[in-house]
Amino acid sequence: MKKMTLLALILFFFAKTSIAGEVNVFSARHYDSDIQLYEKFTNKTGIKVNVVSGKDKALQKRITEEGKDSKADLYITADAGRLGAFDAKGMFQNSMSAQIEASVPENFRSDNWTGIAKRARIIYYSPERVSSEDLKGITYESLSDPKWKGKIVIRKSNNIYNQSLVASLIKNNGKEQTLEWAKKLVSNFARNPKGNDRAQILAVAAGEADLAIANTYYYALMLSGQKGEDQKEAAQKVLPYFPNQNDRGTHMNISGGGILKNSPNPENAKKLLEFLLTKEAQQHIVNNTFEYPMIDGVEPHPLIKKMGENFKQDLKTKVEDYKKNQADALEVMLMSGWK
Repeated sequence: MKKMTLLALILFFFAKTSIAGEVNVFSARHYDSDIQLYEKFTNKTGIKVNVVSGKDKALQKRITEEGKDSKADLYITADAGRLGAFDAKGMFQNSMSAQIEASVPENFRSDNWTGIAKRARIIYYSPERVSSEDLKGITYESLSDPKWKGKIVIRKSNNIYNQSLVASLIKNNGKEQTLEWAKKLVSNFARNPKGNDRAQILAVAAGEADLAIANTYYYALMLSGQKGEDQKEAAQKVLPYFPNQNDRGTHMNISGGGILKNSPNPENAKKLLEFLLTKEAQQHIVNNTFEYPMIDGVEPHPLIKKMGENFKQDLKTKVEDYKKNQADALEVMLMSGWK
């Protein structure tokens, strides 16, 4: 009798697993905490999450080449520009549901993909050489002011975060005006662009520049000590500043995902997207990646809150527009001499 009961339980478990099925996630996000989140999803739903991690270009190449034979259900990456570019190749299907539309503000999603977390690209400064009064009312546009000559560091023009920032400027100010801005900005560089976002913050801490442009989560990551005491100490020498507070607000971007055109498990993929936008999942994301929550009712990580909790976000510019202006953004950057 006991053997029969045990056998019945085993059969029930496998039947449940079989019914629940699986979802195959191709992710360019490299966070162990994401894997923990997928495990929570499996525990709640019985849907197994298979993850293929890699760099964007490699993942996109594989998905494209495999075509209808692809097992990929959900593509997750950072930056709306990347999502928009892949969408423009016809690689996604409609990823919306009533729950997603109710949770995610319209400007942080399209029909075929949605943001799951937000990040801000802001200014960092040395309080030893720049006062908050000097920065009062500063905008991305005013970084072209000659008073910042030789004082700014930022990543290269081939960086997608910068391309999306410039694309947002083109959307708001036009291509011609943005080109003039970019030329003046380049003349204000303290050095040729190099390194990642943390390298820009480190340059300000070391006195190589007075201002840096970088995403917020990099700064919080440094302050957390996860990148070592040296980077923590360097970050403590630098302060954040949120630009464009008197007009449209600070430039925002996303991490996000969409259901792929040839997804073999689209309903499970949609369930996973919906789960990533629950309060439980959002709190897990912000606590581990230092991004901003996509939905209301979730508190950012304390290190992020300390940077500035109630800053004005750019809710006017749709992140979908970053792809629409991406080619013009890169052209503007190259024409301006932005290496």
